[in-house]
Amino acid sequence: MYFKGKRILIIGGTGTIGMQVIHHIIKDSPQLIRVYSRDEYKQSEVIRKWKESKSIDYMIGDVRDQERIEEAMLGMDYVIHVAAMKRVEMSELNPIEVVKTNILGTYNVMRAALKQKVKKVVFTSTDKAISPTNVYGATKLIAERLIATSKNDTTIFASVRFGNVIGSRGSVIPLFQKQIMENQSITVTNDEMTRFMMTMDQATALTIKALKEAKGGEIFVLKMPVIKLKDLVALIIEETCAKHRLEKEQIQIEQTGLRPGEKMYEELMTEEESRYAWELPDMFIIPSDKEQVYSNAKKATEQKYSSSQTAPLSKESLRQLLLKANVWNKEE
Repeated sequence: MYFKGKRILIIGGTGTIGMQVIHHIIKDSPQLIRVYSRDEYKQSEVIRKWKESKSIDYMIGDVRDQERIEEAMLGMDYVIHVAAMKRVEMSELNPIEVVKTNILGTYNVMRAALKQKVKKVVFTSTDKAISPTNVYGATKLIAERLIATSKNDTTIFASVRFGNVIGSRGSVIPLFQKQIMENQSITVTNDEMTRFMMTMDQATALTIKALKEAKGGEIFVLKMPVIKLKDLVALIIEETCAKHRLEKEQIQIEQTGLRPGEKMYEELMTEEESRYAWELPDMFIIPSDKEQVYSNAKKATEQKYSSSQTAPLSKESLRQLLLKANVWNKEE
C-alpha cells in the first residue's frame, strides 16, 4: 500500500501508459490522483471510465506551461511524467516542437517539482535515446541527462527506459491488423528488424517500481524480450486471418525500406553504462552516482544491451506474449 493516503500527479495521464498507471495506483487507496493532459477529448474519456471514483481529479494543461504545471503539482507527493511527443516520423518533420515538449517540458516539470517540494518524480524515456538516430530519441536523451544531473535536498528524480509497449497508442500491431482487413496487405520497412517488446503491465510495473526504489538520478531498465519483426508480422497475419476467415496466403507483404531516423535494432544500455550499472533479476539500474550501491543487486556484466545481440523469442513464445497482452481481443 505504498500510495495509501498519498497524492499523485500523472502528467500525460490520458495516454495508454498513464491510464494503466491509474488502474494500478488506485488499488492502494491514494488520497488523490490528478490526471494532467492537454487533450480535452481524452480527458472526457478518462472521466467516463473512472466516474465512480472520488479520488481522481482532472486538469487540462501542457508541459510547456510552467505556471500551469506548478498549479497541478501543488500538494503532490509523487509525479509520474509520461507526456511526450513520440511519433518518430512526425518528430523528424517538426523537431522544434519535439524539443519544446520533450526537453523544455521536462525541465518545466523538474522546476515545478522543486518549487512545490514534491518527494519523487519519475520520467519515462525510450530505447531510442541510446545512440539516437532520430529527433525523438535525441530529445529523450537530453531529458534523461536533465533528470540524472538534478542534485537537491527536496526532490528525488529518476528515469525509466521502455522498449515497444504492446497495445500502446501508436503500436504497430493494430496498424497491421487494419491493413489486413482493409487491403489484404501489410507494409513494413524491413522485416529483419529486431525490437525490444514489453506488455503494458510490465511497463507500468517498471514505472511504479522505479518510483519506489529511486534514490536520485538513476535510469531503470527492464529486462525485456526481443522479437523479430518477421515473426510478429507472420503471427498477426495468422491470427487476423483466422478470426475473420481470410486466406493468409492472399496477404501481401511489402517492404518499403527504413524511414528517416529508423534503425534495424534498438539498444537499452550502452557498454559504457553497463560498467557502473547494477543488475537485479528483472532489471538494470544505471546510477548517476557511480559510487551508489543497491542492496540485493550485483554488478552488471560489461556489455551493450542491444536487440541485435540478444536471442529473440521463438515464434511460439511471441505468440504467448501477445496472448498475455490480450492483443487479439482488442482488435476492432
